[in-house]
Amino acid sequence: MMKQSNQFQYAKSQQLEKITVLQATMRDFSYGKHAHEEYSFGVTLTGRQDFFASGVFYRSLPGNILVFNPGEVHDGQSGIDDALHYKMLYIHPEQLEPMLKCAGIQNYKNFKIPQTLFDDKVLRTHLLNMAQLIDENDSNRLQQECTLYQIAHTLANKRGIDHANDSPMKADTLLLRARDFIHDNIHQTTTLDDISRHAHLSKYHFLRLFRQHFGMTPHQYVLNCRLNLARNELENGATLDDLVFKYGFSDLSHFNRRFKPVFGVTPKQYQQLCLS
Repeated sequence: MMKQSNQFQYAKSQQLEKITVLQATMRDFSYGKHAHEEYSFGVTLTGRQDFFASGVFYRSLPGNILVFNPGEVHDGQSGIDDALHYKMLYIHPEQLEPMLKCAGIQNYKNFKIPQTLFDDKVLRTHLLNMAQLIDENDSNRLQQECTLYQIAHTLANKRGIDHANDSPMKADTLLLRARDFIHDNIHQTTTLDDISRHAHLSKYHFLRLFRQHFGMTPHQYVLNCRLNLARNELENGATLDDLVFKYGFSDLSHFNRRFKPVFGVTPKQYQQLCLS
């Protein structure tokens, strides 16, 4: 049987500048020594990824995260006979550094991630979520910004930075104003800039305070509100096609993917159960 060729598929974010995803399958290809201007976050999916970084040899197994800081010299190849499959997220410092500052990292300029290879379930989930958002191109700017913040927040947590008690009481009123703005504009496409401006907070400060106060990112909050409103309309006999358009889902499949994890059934099944 003929082996599959090496495959490299790149996708650029249509919402945030200077963020790119690579999905790669490698059998007999080897990277030469090189460095990127971006932060490079990789997740090994299958196979084994062997590489040198800053003169040290590493072996990345499925589930491992590998990180190259901007300018860090590295190479890479499959370490076994089976194909290596991995995803790599390239995030330019211009995008990541403001989020790192927001997450509480003081030396966010020229920030260096100390670990090259490690296993972190939370960070891996956020990295793969961001890669999927970019690959599928069915997300909005708010969703991608919030996911990027979650990546930065996880990096801050790994540095031992805890924000559990740093939200000033005076911010509560501003966050409630932001909440009301979301509810008043639930059928509109809103951005992080729109919401934070209404709360009179910088968007990075707002993003951190909102997550602490409500327990979810602004995008997750918007999505949750839309799903609850759509559920109420399903109970009253609204058509699925109308709800898809009304609540900003790209298509019925997108609506299904968001609805089922929250309610356990698809929108159609939910409506049938309520109206039977």
